[in-house]
Amino acid sequence: MELVPFFKYQGTGNDFIIIDNRDNKFTDIPVAHWCDRRFGIGADGLMLLQNKPGFDFEMVYYNSDGNISSMCGNGGRCISAFAHCLGLSSNNKLNFLAVDGPHEAFIHENDTVSLKMSDVAKKSIVKGGDFLQLNTGSPHYVKKVNNIGMSNFEEKAKEIRHSEPYDKEGINVNFIEVVESEKGTIRVRTFERGVEGETLSCGTGVTACALSQSIWLDTSEQIQNTLVHTSGGILEVEFSQDPSKFFNIWLKGPAIQVFKGLIEK
Repeated sequence: MELVPFFKYQGTGNDFIIIDNRDNKFTDIPVAHWCDRRFGIGADGLMLLQNKPGFDFEMVYYNSDGNISSMCGNGGRCISAFAHCLGLSSNNKLNFLAVDGPHEAFIHENDTVSLKMSDVAKKSIVKGGDFLQLNTGSPHYVKKVNNIGMSNFEEKAKEIRHSEPYDKEGINVNFIEVVESEKGTIRVRTFERGVEGETLSCGTGVTACALSQSIWLDTSEQIQNTLVHTSGGILEVEFSQDPSKFFNIWLKGPAIQVFKGLIEK
């Protein structure tokens, strides 16, 4: 019997199992079983923190279905908080490698972490009649609605996720509602592929929604800041833009260790 040390983190309700695998000791991990909320630890995904020359660490992310995933923004913030606890940060700054390339993170007080996201070229954004499709490290479909609290959100989002041309590769589906009383504030709900259901929050989805709102507003402001209310809490997205791209994109919010333990492998 092998006992594996694990740590459970959450960022605005988006929760993850994290394993320190710097010695490459743990292989063939039963990700789907451990992420199961009834028979395992329970999580939206699992991450391995590994050594990587030239970086403070490497982030390897698995969806809860057991498949290697694209970038996870809240996961990136949580694994950065974990790396800070391991003493890997210098001056509260971290530089790590994820599946979509290098990322920077900054550890603030009060369990808050800022993560620098990948640039998004404007020419890569697909504009539909009532939606936008863009990649913020993971592919996202963003649709503006007037009733974010709809009871059939999962049903509607699942239809989009399994429609052509998304059915084979999958896409994350986000509904966004503008908070009219508060400038620069939106509410978001996300259906994540790989989880195949609604999550309380999604970092790349929140980022995609903030950029989408900027496009719909057609604003020329070079630096913008958006507060995003998710079902699990509030995240902040700050970014710059020029005619060709969105850049210097930072995702900021809580990243909290919930518990730690040992699980039999």
